[in-house]
Amino acid sequence: MTTATHHTTPRRAAHSRQRAVGELAAGLVPLLVVAGVTASRFALPAMYLLRTVVVYALMATLILRHVPPSGTGLGPANWVTLGRATLVLSMAALVPQPEVLVDAGYWWIIGVMTVAMALDGVDGQIARRTGTATAFGARFDMELDSFLMLVLAARGWRSGRGGPWVVLLGLPRYLFVAAGWVWPWMRAPLPERVRRKAGCVIQGIALLVCLGPIVPPGLAAPVAALILVLLGASFAVDSVWLFRLSRS
Repeated sequence: MTTATHHTTPRRAAHSRQRAVGELAAGLVPLLVVAGVTASRFALPAMYLLRTVVVYALMATLILRHVPPSGTGLGPANWVTLGRATLVLSMAALVPQPEVLVDAGYWWIIGVMTVAMALDGVDGQIARRTGTATAFGARFDMELDSFLMLVLAARGWRSGRGGPWVVLLGLPRYLFVAAGWVWPWMRAPLPERVRRKAGCVIQGIALLVCLGPIVPPGLAAPVAALILVLLGASFAVDSVWLFRLSRS
């Protein structure tokens, strides 16, 4: 019995990885569709498409390193997250492109990112209904949300509607993780809080609003600054809670 289990587990892990490879390869289709339409709409160079594929390949590599050895591959819930990722990565590859710094470009980014944000939560519902919720899926969803915010913040900076400090709006999650490397007590799991989820939604909406061409530049910067203060306060509350937990 022990020997059979010992051989079955690596086999299932290999099968799961193979299925994930196929699913990630299929994810190239929506990625190239969105990137292709974007490139055509704004007459972008081939380098944009190459950059999009490279970023996707990096994400796929990370996924394959952490995919659960369950033998089921990514699963239906993570297919939705992967679909969201194709939208986010297509827009991430746009950050260095000055061609989209026009009203039509901003509306395109806002539209695509709004769809990506609207689909957030659908993957979780599917996971619960199909009984396929995993720590991997939750982490995939969380990291994608963090990257989405970073992309929007970087685009906000590139738009000229705020200084380089606007990028800080996309960094709280990464700064929190970095702090955990310095202070191990900050790696402890946090309890679910409506405040944290609401803050994430407000953060995304505010970044989208700041990109809107109808929003005066003089208003975009104060809105971004206010959201940054609120995010800082939220993370400070979590940090204090973790510190007290470590001392209890």
